[in-house]
Amino acid sequence: MNAGLPEPVRRDEWRVSHDEREAVVERLNTAAAEGRIDLGELDTRLELALNAKTYADLAPLTADLPPDVPVDQEPLVVKGGMNGATRSGRWDVPGHITVYGGIGAVKLDFTQAECRLPEVRIEAQGQMGGITIIIPDGWAAETSRMDGGMGGFTDKTTPQRLPRTPLIRLTGSGGAGGVVIRHPNTWERRKQRRLQGH
Repeated sequence: MNAGLPEPVRRDEWRVSHDEREAVVERLNTAAAEGRIDLGELDTRLELALNAKTYADLAPLTADLPPDVPVDQEPLVVKGGMNGATRSGRWDVPGHITVYGGIGAVKLDFTQAECRLPEVRIEAQGQMGGITIIIPDGWAAETSRMDGGMGGFTDKTTPQRLPRTPLIRLTGSGGAGGVVIRHPNTWERRKQRRLQGH
C-alpha cells in the first residue's frame, strides 16, 4: 500500500542541519580550549562534524564531553523602563539574557564581566529606547537572526574570536529605538586602561 513512499527512519538516521553541525563544532572547540581533548583529536572530530549527515554521525563526537549549561536555566531579564538601565562593571554572565529597551534605553557592557560559558544567548527587543551591547575585543557575535525593525540593527563587531571566549548569539528586533552591538570605543578603552592602572 505504501509503494513509492520512503520507509520510516529512526531518529539517529535523520539528516542534520548546518546549525546542528556548527553547534557541535562550537562545543568541540570549547572542549579543546578547556583541555578536555588535544588538538590532534580536535582536528579529527571537527572534520567528522563538518561532514556529518545524520544524528548518528554527530552524536559520538560529543558523547564523552560533559553536558552544556541546562537550557531551562532562568534567563536574566533587563528592562529599560522609563529611566533606562545599565549592566556594567564586574558581573556574572548567565547563559541566557532577555533585554527590553523600554523608553529609557538599556546598555549591556560585558567588558569587565565574568563569563566562563562557551555561548551566551541574548534576546534583544529595542522598543522605544533602544539597546547598546558592548563586548570585549576577542569576543564574537552571531547576529544573522536579528530583525532591524524601524530603528535598525548595527553590528560593529569583528569576527575574530579568541580561545576561551563566549560566542554571543543575538536574536530579537531593533524596534523603534534600534539595537547596536560593538566593541569598546576609544573613550571606553581609555577609561578601562585607567581603571586597570589603579
